[in-house]
Parts: sequence; C-alpha cells; structure tokens
Amino acid sequence: MKRSYVPVALLLAVLMLNIIFTQYMVHQYFYQNYMNTIIAAVVNVILFPIAFLIYKKGVNVND
Repeated sequence: MKRSYVPVALLLAVLMLNIIFTQYMVHQYFYQNYMNTIIAAVVNVILFPIAFLIYKKGVNVND
C-alpha cells in the first residue's frame, strides 16, 4: 500500500500557522493590543478542528 503524504503536508502547514499565530498573539499581548490578541487566539482555536479533520481524513484514506 502506498502512503499519501498530502495529509502530512497539510498538517505541517496547520502546525506552522499555529506557531505563527501564537507568536503573533504573544507579541500583541506584550504591546497591549488586546483586540489583535483575541483575534489571534480565535484563529488558533479554529485551526485545531481543521487539523483534526485533516488527520481523520488521512487516517481513513490509509486504512
């Protein structure tokens, strides 16, 4: 059976976005831009279910 690396690449992209938005959130919190901090936190929360769906699709394809 051949393994598909597309889900792995998508999960890596989501992980990179999580890292970027977390760094942005910390930076904005330090400079007391609380609205931007909340927006970055919401984006991080939204990215989690997306990563979970990508993972589940990747696991189901390879079974």
